Amino acid sequence: MLFWHVPAPNEALLISGSKRQAQDTQFRIVTGHGSFVMPIKQKAKILSLALREAEIAEDCVTQQGIRLTVRAVTVFKVGDDSVSIANAARRFLAEQSRMEELVGRIFAGHLRSIIGGLTVEQIIRERDRVAQEVKAGSHNEMEKLGIVVDALQIQEIEDATGYVTNLAAPHAAAVASQARIAQARADQEAAQREQEAMALKAQYERDTAIKRAGFVAETEQANARAAQAGPLAQAKASQEVITEQTQLAQRQAELAAQRLEAEVRRPADAEAYRLRALAEAQRDRAKFEAEGEAYRRTTLATAEAQAVRVQADGAAYAERTTAEAQAAANALRADSLRDGAQELIAANRVVENLPALVEAAAQGIAGSNLTILNGSEGVSQVAAGIVGQGLAILDVLKRATPKASSQVVEVSEEVRPDSGPQPAQG
Repeated sequence: MLFWHVPAPNEALLISGSKRQAQDTQFRIVTGHGSFVMPIKQKAKILSLALREAEIAEDCVTQQGIRLTVRAVTVFKVGDDSVSIANAARRFLAEQSRMEELVGRIFAGHLRSIIGGLTVEQIIRERDRVAQEVKAGSHNEMEKLGIVVDALQIQEIEDATGYVTNLAAPHAAAVASQARIAQARADQEAAQREQEAMALKAQYERDTAIKRAGFVAETEQANARAAQAGPLAQAKASQEVITEQTQLAQRQAELAAQRLEAEVRRPADAEAYRLRALAEAQRDRAKFEAEGEAYRRTTLATAEAQAVRVQADGAAYAERTTAEAQAAANALRADSLRDGAQELIAANRVVENLPALVEAAAQGIAGSNLTILNGSEGVSQVAAGIVGQGLAILDVLKRATPKASSQVVEVSEEVRPDSGPQPAQG
C-alpha cells in the first residue's frame, strides 16, 4: 500500500512526526513489522542494520621507535536495540555510505595508540592481544555511535627498516643450521637406507632368481605333465567308460533279476502256495472225513457191543430168575403139602406159573427195541421190577381170602408165556 511501510529484516523504519512515542526519542522506531505513515504529517526513513566491513592500513610507531605499517580489517554493524539505532540514525542516517570510512578512521586512531605502547616482538607474537585492546579502547566511542564490533583482525605487519627481518635472522640462522644438520642426518639416513635398500635389492634379486628357477622347474614339470595329460586323459576316459559299462551291466543284471522276480519267481511262489494250500485243504478234509468215519464206526461198534451185552445180561438174568422162581415154588409146594393150607395151594399155582411169567417178560425184553440208559444196571432194575411185581402179587395172595386166592389162580392160569408184559421204553 502507498501509506503502509514494511522494513526488511535487516532494516529499521524511522518515523518522525508522530505524537505517540514508545521510546525516549523524537521519532518512532519500527523493526520486524509494518506501520502506517501519514503523508505530509509524518516522514519515514530506512536505516540499514546490515553487516559492514572497514579496511585499515595505518603507519604506526612502536615503543622502540620502529615504524610499522599495519593492515587490519574490522566487521561491524548498527546495534539491534533502540538506543543503538537512535544513536546511529542521528549520526549516519544521511551519510550511511560513509559509515565504513568514519568507523575505519576511529579504529585507525585507536590502533596507533595501542601499537605505540607495545614492542615489535609483542605485536608480532600477540596479535590477538592487540586486536582485543583496540576493540576495548574503541568500545565507548562505538557505543555512542550505535555501532557493535563483531570482529577485528590484524592481517599484515610491514617493516620498512628491516627490523623484523634482522630480528628473524638469528632464528633463521639457527633454523638454517638445524636444517643443514637435519639434511646431513637425512643424507646419512638416506645412505644407510640406500645400503639397506641395495641389500634388500640383492636379496630380492636372489629370491627372485630362486623363485624364477623354481618357476622354470614347475613350468617344465607342468609341460611334462601336459605332454602326459593326453594319454592320461585317454586312459582315464577309458577307465570311466569301463566303469560306466560295468555299472550299466550291474543295473541291467539288477533289472533282469527284478524282472525274473516279478515275472517268474513271484508267480511260481504264488502257484506253489496255491497248490500247497489246496493240498493242505484236501488233506485236512480227508483227515476230517476219516476221523468222522472212524468215530461213526466206533460209535456203532460200541452201541452194538452194548446191545449184545444187554441181551446177554437179560438172558442170564432171566435164567437166574427162573431158577430162583422154581426153587421158591418148590419150597412153597413143600410147605403147602406139609401144612395143608388152602391159600398156600393157590399160591402154589401162582408159583408154578411164575417162571413162565418171568420167562415171558425176559423174552419180551430180549426181542423188544428197548433203550437202556444206564447199561447192565438198567437191565437188572427192569428184571427186578418184574420179579418184585410177582412177589408183591404173592404177598397179596397170602393175606387174601380163599376166594380171592382162587380168583388169582384163575387169572394166573390165563397168563401165557407169549403174552408177557410190554417192555418199558426207557
